[in-house]
Amino acid sequence: MPISRVQPTRRQFNRHVTVSFAALLTLAYTQAHALSLADLTDKDAGLGIKAALEKGAQAAVNLLAKPDGFMGNEKVRIGLPGYLNDAAKLLKRMGLGQKMDELVVSMNRAAESAIPLSKDLLVGAIQSMSLSDAKSILMGGDTSATTFFSTKTREPMAVRFLPAVTQATEKVGAAALYNDVAGKAASLGVVNKENASVQQYVTGKSLDGLFAMIAEEEKKLRQNPAAAGSALLSKVFGAAR
Repeated sequence: MPISRVQPTRRQFNRHVTVSFAALLTLAYTQAHALSLADLTDKDAGLGIKAALEKGAQAAVNLLAKPDGFMGNEKVRIGLPGYLNDAAKLLKRMGLGQKMDELVVSMNRAAESAIPLSKDLLVGAIQSMSLSDAKSILMGGDTSATTFFSTKTREPMAVRFLPAVTQATEKVGAAALYNDVAGKAASLGVVNKENASVQQYVTGKSLDGLFAMIAEEEKKLRQNPAAAGSALLSKVFGAAR
């Protein structure tokens, strides 16, 4: 009889210890994870986000700043503005088909030649980033880093790109054709003023393409940080997922 009373007590005690130990492990894991994330955002987020921005920006620039970087990429290829594209058939019937083709090529080549000018502005934005910026990017959406870049650099990039784009597009007579046709259309309110010159149009499209590629690189990094080959990036974005 004494034995039968002792055994249930031991089983109950063992169960109680097991449950309590499991609860303690759960609590410890939760606290450790929370502390790890807090520690990460305070100590590593700045370096991690800056490394991620640099990696994504460099990859995007390398993809675009080469022959066919724009022309050979359907995602960013610069085509004729909608109204001019609609008129392309008529213009080709007038014997301007070759000029229209030259225009498309020249616009994309101009964008490819301008993209390298973005490097130091992108680097400057990275270097000026605050801890608050880094935290916002870390915990933000899939393209929060791209948004940061665009906010900080788009306007100064447009100023820097314009002379390079102007030089590239003026190498062929197609630029004069574009400006003549688009200028007349703009005076009638058919086309936006910012698209009234080939230089302004290509500059805007170049920036659109650049930030689109940075966004793609950012999404890849967030989805698979280990693929970056950096322990810091893997740690930062892995903890934030």
